[in-house]
Parts: sequence; C-alpha cells; structure tokens
Amino acid sequence: MNVQSSMSRRYAVLGTGAVGGFYGARLQRAGAEVHFLARSDYEQIARAGLRVQSPEGDFHLSDVRVYRQATAMPPCDVVLVALKTTQNALLAELLPPALKPGGTVVLLQNGMGSEQQVAAIVDKETPILGGLTFICANKIGPGLVQHIDYGIVTLGAYAHDEAALGVTAPMAAVAADLQTAGIPVQLAEDLQLARWSKLIWNIPFNGLSVLLEAKTDELMSDPATAELAKELMEEVVAGALACGRRIPEDFIDKMLDHTRRMQPYRTSMKLDYEQGRELELEAIYATPLRTARAAGFEMVRVGVLYRQLQFLDGRQRA
Repeated sequence: MNVQSSMSRRYAVLGTGAVGGFYGARLQRAGAEVHFLARSDYEQIARAGLRVQSPEGDFHLSDVRVYRQATAMPPCDVVLVALKTTQNALLAELLPPALKPGGTVVLLQNGMGSEQQVAAIVDKETPILGGLTFICANKIGPGLVQHIDYGIVTLGAYAHDEAALGVTAPMAAVAADLQTAGIPVQLAEDLQLARWSKLIWNIPFNGLSVLLEAKTDELMSDPATAELAKELMEEVVAGALACGRRIPEDFIDKMLDHTRRMQPYRTSMKLDYEQGRELELEAIYATPLRTARAAGFEMVRVGVLYRQLQFLDGRQRA
C-alpha cells in the first residue's frame, strides 16, 4: 500500500518529553501542523519553543503550538500518545478532546496493554496503532531534547482480538508523514509480534540498568551481564512463542549487536529511577508475565527481575 504524504493531517502530541518532543518536532519541521500538550515544560516551550540536539543536525522550533490543558487543543487527525505508561489513567481525560472523529491514535509507548486501555476510551471504529520506537533520546532540560542514536518507528494496527491486521490505510498514512519528516518507519503486519520483539530488548536492558546502575555499554562490556541479558532475551522469545508469536532465530544476536554499537545510553527506566519517577513495571514486566503465564509458560528469570525492580521502585516512592 503506497500512500503519499501531503502533511495535511493535523497532529496532537500528548506528552512532550524525549519521545513526543523529538517526533513531534521532526513532524513540525517537515511542515505538519502539530499541537503539543506539555505540563511541566509549558512555560518554557510557550516562551522559547522546542530545541532538539541530534547527530543528524540540531534545530530549533521557535513557534510551537503548546497547551497546558487538552481541552484547549483543537481536535486532530492523529494523536501521538507519548506519555509514560504509568500516566495512562489520564488518557480518559486527555484523549477525547484531542481526537477528531474518525481520527487515529498512535501509542508511542513501551510494553504491553496500552492499546487495550485506549480501546476502552475511544469509539470502537477508531484506528489504534502501536508505535514502537527504537531510539536513544533524553529530555535534558525544559523544552530541550537530546537525540543520541537511532530513531526508527515500527507501526502496527491493533485488533480487539489481537489478530494480525496487516498494513492498514491509517498505518500507511501515518508512515508516509513520518518518512517525509525523515523518520525511518517499519510496518508490522502483526502488532503483538512487534510488541514481543521490542520487549526482547526492553525487559533486560531497562531492568538491569536500574539494578546494576549501569549504562548499555557497561552492561555489554562485561561478559557476565552480557550473558545475563542474552538469557533474559531468550526467555522472552520463549514467552512470545507460547503466545503464538515466533521470533526469528537471529533476532537476539542482531539486538545484541545493535546494543554493542549503540552510543553509551542510560535507558529510560534508569533515568526515571534516578529522577524519582514511578517505573513502567506494569507495561514492561507485569503484563507480559501474565500474558505468557496464561499461555502456559512461566518466564522465571523475568519474574525475578520484576520482583527486584518492584522492591526498588516501592522503596524509592515510599
């Protein structure tokens, strides 16, 4: 399916952090009309705009349509949800005013379960896309995003029965706009397979980076932790298989190779922990564990990692 981008679709970004700020800014720079919801950064962005530092070229958007409340935003054709999954309880309030009737929701979020949460809020005919980002980016100041490496987005269409829907028209339309903005895109015919594939990286590296207080390069340079990461990855592959999703045999080696070549990176979960924010344990660990268990497979190593993270998260937030 070949869809040309005219940048005529109006975009809303819910959550102007590292991910929402980067992708939203790239879309606006390419000519799209983008509306940003920002809370802690609202004053800075309204006054001075958005800045992106990137090895692909720094840029500054001086004139940004930014809002403190979703009710002040115009209804948009596409809503990019870039909140942390720990904030998804807010979607019932934030999503309806930002979404145009017949519009598309794209979840730029980690883990599993977000599509089901959105499906309970929007009209049953609303297209819901999972947007899996493989990007190293951090928000390093108010209205300031640092892009370090990568940036590809994998899009997949959500089905209420979790069946593979193939490439849909809304997927192709959003992909065309992202590609016009210089963002590499892959189209996944099976969203659940794509979600499991992303967890193969997120489960080991997010968790180990918190437990061991280490960046990705440190985890990969030590033979013991590199092997532990691989064992966790293999267990996630087995969990996916139990759920009817087969991951290619060479996928783990490719992910490990990408991680070795990645610029030294503090994962999003490590940053959340360092800054005292709630960790995304439900979406990245609890939901996949329950899903695999319901299919008859227990991810034992992943469960141990999850319980250790629960302790650290609970102690810090207490």
